[in-house]
Amino acid sequence: MQAFEYKVVPAPHKGTKAKGIKTPESRFANSVEMILNEMASEGWEYQRAELLPSEERSGLTGSTTNWRNVLVFRRALAPATTQAAPQPLAEAAAPQGAAPAVATPVAATDTPVNTAPVLTATAGDPEAPENATLVPGLGAAKMQADDGVEELSPVSGMTTALKARAERRTADET
Repeated sequence: MQAFEYKVVPAPHKGTKAKGIKTPESRFANSVEMILNEMASEGWEYQRAELLPSEERSGLTGSTTNWRNVLVFRRALAPATTQAAPQPLAEAAAPQGAAPAVATPVAATDTPVNTAPVLTATAGDPEAPENATLVPGLGAAKMQADDGVEELSPVSGMTTALKARAERRTADET
């Protein structure tokens, strides 16, 4: 099972000027593109944008909820090396009255070392080498991991105000 680490960064609030980019929409898109490219160069894969509530202090005793736009990225963690069993320690005999000898690890010679890298290829790739281990592609991997349950968040779909407006409109039409 592959493990991931996630990074969440604030989405840009305004566009960044650049040569040849004139409209506010293009400038904003340029800002988002710059963040995505910067994070990709560091190995982060873009996942999604989220609108999340942030409860913040307001005045001396009050608090308000501000909605923040953030960009979510992930990258695969390095494969965890299997925990080797603790190696036995060989203790050198010390002469009587002398300081005890320092214990040193005993070399494990019975464990084989596999230095050849595993060759993998996306399943269905016509140019894949014959000796490659076939792995599912990105789409297939997502389908295998999909449990068929739609993810819902409190900000997705119609808000209460929109639902009320729709209900009033249908009531007015009848």
